[in-house]
Amino acid sequence: MSVTTPRGFRAAGVAAGLKTSGGADVALVVNDGPDAGVAGVFTTNRVKAAPVLWTQQVVQGGVVRAVVLNSGGANACTGPAGFQDTHATAEHTAAALTSVSPRLILGAGEVAVCSTGLIGERLPMPKLLPGVRSAIRGLSRNGGPAAAEAIMTTDTRPKTTVARGSGWTVGGMAKGAGMLAPGMATMLCVLTTDAVAGPATLDEALRAATRVSFDRVDSDGCMSTNDTVLLLASGASGIEPTPAELAAAVTAACHDLAQQLVADAEGATKQIAIDVVGAADEDEAVEVGRTVARNNLVKTALFGNDPNWGRILAAVGTTAAAFEPDEVDVAVNGVWVCRGGAAAEDRSKVDLTGRDVTIRIDLHAGTSAATIWTNDLSHAYVHENSAYST
Repeated sequence: MSVTTPRGFRAAGVAAGLKTSGGADVALVVNDGPDAGVAGVFTTNRVKAAPVLWTQQVVQGGVVRAVVLNSGGANACTGPAGFQDTHATAEHTAAALTSVSPRLILGAGEVAVCSTGLIGERLPMPKLLPGVRSAIRGLSRNGGPAAAEAIMTTDTRPKTTVARGSGWTVGGMAKGAGMLAPGMATMLCVLTTDAVAGPATLDEALRAATRVSFDRVDSDGCMSTNDTVLLLASGASGIEPTPAELAAAVTAACHDLAQQLVADAEGATKQIAIDVVGAADEDEAVEVGRTVARNNLVKTALFGNDPNWGRILAAVGTTAAAFEPDEVDVAVNGVWVCRGGAAAEDRSKVDLTGRDVTIRIDLHAGTSAATIWTNDLSHAYVHENSAYST
């Protein structure tokens, strides 16, 4: 289950010394073809890291044959010098790959670059570039798990997935445990497929998938500068699925990875699904779900196993969604603690001792629905983020 499960891809993950822990911190994914189509979705933050700006340009060209990723440094807010570091990384990767694989003659404009880690510091290029060369030497069809490990920051475990079509496959890896909010937050994701698909079809499938997966994850309401999701197609299966078939498989892969991100959120003791139904339209359902997901009073109550539904209703009331306050129903883990905007079943019936929590909010204002995934706010989250840069 990795980015190398689809045919036509190799990967590697190595330690280059970017992380003080000495762990793996440089990953490389190579598309051996015959095709090299690509699509990408990026952070909507106005402050974008240098690798995001670079890779956005690369994706516009419609061809990516390699993705180099590093943890241990975000290369964000580093000015023109940081962008030059990204450019140099792509040039170095292209030249080094071409020298060892003559069939992979490529230029810097076919190399995507992704970085993650602390914002505001230059990457140590004397360590990164040799790390790229080491990753090239380690490229393998079995290198997906190592690549997934190398992109981890505060993650406690690597995140990989596979979704299978009829004779073709989608694989993927992702990282992310904090700053998870719409625009995909501080997460990196590389998806691969051996299906035959051009850039336009890949873009349509990827945007449809991220809209209902990564964009519905809201761990802490904090959007980062480096979010990147890439979808690469090798065409090695020789099979061209319908756009709907491809979108379904990509969505399944993204959904699986999104759930893994929430499950590994920093300090989380609860994995929470907020189901909003009866909304006037989908956007309003998303707005309500996201508002509840970001409410610190709700999140701390759930950390304390307290089914304080009044906090949920109060959060709903801050939105612009259409609803009548005296018609809203709220259930927590299947117990309807609020009916018609007032107390209903005894809240003591709610069992919050497990990790999984479902909040269902019925607005009774229409037929649309959406689910937002989040987690609780714990002591461990505060501790982990209180001294991240020191």
